[in-house]
Amino acid sequence: MIAPLRGAMRFGKKGKLITRYIGLFEVLERIGKATYRLALLPAFSRDHDVLHVSTLKKYVNDPTHVLSYDELSLDPQPSYEEKLVVILDWKDKVLTYKTILSGMVLWRNHDIEEATWEMEAEMGERYSNLF
Repeated sequence: MIAPLRGAMRFGKKGKLITRYIGLFEVLERIGKATYRLALLPAFSRDHDVLHVSTLKKYVNDPTHVLSYDELSLDPQPSYEEKLVVILDWKDKVLTYKTILSGMVLWRNHDIEEATWEMEAEMGERYSNLF
């Protein structure tokens, strides 16, 4: 079985394998005193196939042990949407010809120190249910 090196990048990216044992693979050849080339599945083609002996774990045969290699579907453009929790304060910014109303907004999963000032017009567009 294979385990990654410490500080390795995530699976599916350049680098070594993820931080868990992922399966049984045949040792193709011994490269050095402590490095081996493995026969990885095509799904692991972007991962380096030469690993140090410290990342390998001897497999004890268990007939009830069944491994499945399901394809992961990852969004190539992951995104995170901030959710407004509460408006903490309001202030008016007076310009020469107009006044802009802004609110101090506390976002979900953020501390009060990370609250930001947002213009009322923009908040009205994104969070029409609040106004």
